[in-house]
Amino acid sequence: MLIDFFYTLRAAKLPVSVKEYLTLLEALQANVIGPQSEACSMDDFYHLSRMILVKDEKHFDKFDKAFGAYFKGVEMLTDFTNDVPLEWLKKTLENELTPEQKAAIEKMGWDELMETLKKRLEEQKERHEGGSKWIGTGGTSPFGNGGYNPQGIRIGGKGGNKSAIKVWEQRAYQDYDDGVELGTRNIKVALRRLRRFAREGAEDEFDLDNTIRSTAANAGYLDIKMRPERHNHVKVLLLMDVGGTMDEHVARVEELFSAVKGEFKHLEFFYFHNCVYDFLWKNNRRRFAEKFDTWDVIRKYNKDHKLIFVGDATMSPYEILQPGGSVEYNNEEAGAEWLQRLTHAYPKFAWINPEPLGVWQYRQSISIIQQLVSNRMFPLTLKGLEDAMRMLSK
Repeated sequence: MLIDFFYTLRAAKLPVSVKEYLTLLEALQANVIGPQSEACSMDDFYHLSRMILVKDEKHFDKFDKAFGAYFKGVEMLTDFTNDVPLEWLKKTLENELTPEQKAAIEKMGWDELMETLKKRLEEQKERHEGGSKWIGTGGTSPFGNGGYNPQGIRIGGKGGNKSAIKVWEQRAYQDYDDGVELGTRNIKVALRRLRRFAREGAEDEFDLDNTIRSTAANAGYLDIKMRPERHNHVKVLLLMDVGGTMDEHVARVEELFSAVKGEFKHLEFFYFHNCVYDFLWKNNRRRFAEKFDTWDVIRKYNKDHKLIFVGDATMSPYEILQPGGSVEYNNEEAGAEWLQRLTHAYPKFAWINPEPLGVWQYRQSISIIQQLVSNRMFPLTLKGLEDAMRMLSK
């Protein structure tokens, strides 16, 4: 009668012998479990069978799973000894919400969000999973990680929904590699639309045309003429977004960076994260120790530089419009203020966006950046680069 139950226990790697199975049958025939209601009967059978079949309490958990698999319709696992993958456990903390449920979760305003976080930090005494109030993992609370909220503060963990307005963790970024070998020269060809050549330096290049002309005018006596070497006279100030959502575009941005360094002799570059604020940096590992004041950059490089931003413009709108909106620190002035200062200081500017053009209309932050840069945003495609270089060369 219970032969399938016996094989279920064996499949769960429980050390159950045939003798123990027969002992269980004898106990049932002897009416060790009295006539009771069906619910109680199942409960009594559980305790009876565990007492007879399990000799070591370390197997209780395996027995419970196998018992449930056989009697309660739980999905059967043939091997209960394997470790459950950590990533699977993490995913169980992430609520699978329908679009309707997501729409029902209300956003908090900036001031309300910051004030509520302060209260939670004062009140919370233990770790929480799930729920919609406390700082924890999973759930729909605006504080924590691993769950869903239309805008909140991510504390630790890994980002997924790209909706956090602040991130509370120590973040490490990696410099873009300017030595990447390009598989194609198309990017360099697109950038060459911006070149403007001028002859600079000492006269160390042979001038064939002028030599022929001068020799002919000198009755055939050779008159060698030299001239300064031609150099690309264009000056470029390159500001690149790094870290966070830009990690998805590292390979393409490195190709662009490598091509820019190869094409423009007069190049200065700096990094920023999401939006430009009051400081920039050149070394991501030392970005807090070796900062460059944005005002100093504006003063040092004059307006004959071409300003090129490279970034996906994907962030919380607060990071652009709100003082203190930076995900990493409390900036005194909004990012929009600094973008306006930079675009005013450098009349020739453009923004190169590695995000596909088709998603721009769905990102509120991209629309805001587009307005701030006077719609001079171009996709990181060959056509986009050609259009940007053509506009900058006018």
